[in-house]
Amino acid sequence: MVKIGDVQIADFPLLLAPMEDVSDPPFRRLCKEFGADMMYTEFISADGLVHDADKSFKKLEVFDYERPIGIQYFGGQLESMIKAAGIVEAANPDVIDINYGCPVAKVACKMAGAGLLQDIDKMVALTAAVVKSTSKPVTVKTRLGWDERSINIVEVAERLQDVGIQALTIHGRTRKQMYKGEADWSWIAKVKENPRMLIPIFGNGDVDSPEKALAYRNKYGVDGIMIGRAAIGYPWVFREIKHFFETGEIMAPPTTEERVQACRQHLAHSIEWKGEKLGIVEMRRHYTNYFRGFHNIKNYRSRLVTEDVPEHLHQILDEILETYSEPELVY
Repeated sequence: MVKIGDVQIADFPLLLAPMEDVSDPPFRRLCKEFGADMMYTEFISADGLVHDADKSFKKLEVFDYERPIGIQYFGGQLESMIKAAGIVEAANPDVIDINYGCPVAKVACKMAGAGLLQDIDKMVALTAAVVKSTSKPVTVKTRLGWDERSINIVEVAERLQDVGIQALTIHGRTRKQMYKGEADWSWIAKVKENPRMLIPIFGNGDVDSPEKALAYRNKYGVDGIMIGRAAIGYPWVFREIKHFFETGEIMAPPTTEERVQACRQHLAHSIEWKGEKLGIVEMRRHYTNYFRGFHNIKNYRSRLVTEDVPEHLHQILDEILETYSEPELVY
C-alpha cells in the first residue's frame, strides 16, 4: 500500500493529474467513478487566494467522495505561499501539492511553477516554509529541469525530501520542451533508484494506454502513475489500465451508449457545480474527446459546442446514440 504521510492510497495508484480548466469537480467525479485512486484539483494561484479572488476560492472545493484528494497551488513569493497554505489547509484536502512544473509563460516567467527550476535554492526554501506551516502532508509536482542542459531532478528530489515533502511526481520533460517530444522516464527511474529516496515517486508523461502503463511500471519501477491528457474525454483509461494489470487482457472500449451516458453525467455535474450558463460553456471543450474517432461526427460536435439549452444538448446526444449504435460507424 502506497502512503503519502498517513494517507493510504493503493498498491500501485493511478493518479489524475491537475490540469487547468479540466480537473474540476465534474470531471474528477467521473474519473473517480472509473477508477482513479487519487486526484488533484486544478492548480490554484497563491496570490489569488491571498487576495480573495473568487475564481481561486471556487477551485478549493473538494468533496468526500473524491478522497483521497490533493489541492495543488503555485506561487513564487514566500509570504503568499505560507498564507495560502493556511487557506488551502482550511479546505481540508488530504494532501497539499505544490506545482513546480507548469511551463506556461505567464506562470514560469514570474518565477513560479516550472520557473523555479531556475532557482533550486528558492524552490527548496519555499517548500520548507510550506511544510513547516501546515499539518497536512506536502507533495510536489515538477519537471526534469529547465532545459536539457540543466536536468537536475536527482538533486532536486533529494533536497525536497530533506525538507519534508511526502511524495514527488515527476513529469518526464523539461520546461523548454513544454509538452513536445517524448517524455524521458529514464530520469524518473534514476530518482526512484537513488537509495537516499524514501518517499513515493510517481511518474507522469505520455502514458495513454494500458500496455504503456504496464511497460512503464515494470521498466522504471515507479510507485504509481499520474495520467493527464489521456483522461480528457476518456475517464475509462483508469479502469482499462487496472483491468490490464489484473488480467493481461485489453478491455473493450466504451460503447456509444457509455460515452453518451458519461457525457450526460459530465454535463449535469458541470451545470450543478457552475450554474447553467457557465456549466454549458465549459463543457464544450470536452465533446471532441468523448466522441473522438467517430466517423462524420463534425456536424454533431459543431451543434454541441454552439447550443446553450440543456434539453437541446440532450436531444443532440440522443441523435448521436441513435446514429452510432452500430460499432462499425464509430471507428
